[in-house]
Amino acid sequence: MKNGVYGILKARFLIDDDSMKNWRFIVFLIVLAIIMIANTQRFEQKVFKINELTNEVKELRSEFVDRRSELMKLRMESTVSEKMLEKQIFPSTVPPTKIKVKKTTEKSFFQKIWQ
Repeated sequence: MKNGVYGILKARFLIDDDSMKNWRFIVFLIVLAIIMIANTQRFEQKVFKINELTNEVKELRSEFVDRRSELMKLRMESTVSEKMLEKQIFPSTVPPTKIKVKKTTEKSFFQKIWQ
């Protein structure tokens, strides 16, 4: 037991004759650890990016609602009337009339022949 612990403390498993398989395993563990660290970092970066984009979407949605309400207010007839009064353009007292255009269709050459 004392020889086993002493051998591990002195790192004899790295310098013995069959140490090559130990080195391969240690290098494999190091590479695996590096890959896991890199993967975790990329995951965290994506989470931060998602949070940033979510906040931006919320801000843009809020701005859209504000702009839409402003537009609805500007399109109201009372608002338009007030703006036109400033330019001394008054609403019409005569109601609009509908204009109907009657389109006459000309008969084609073949229609004239058969009738």
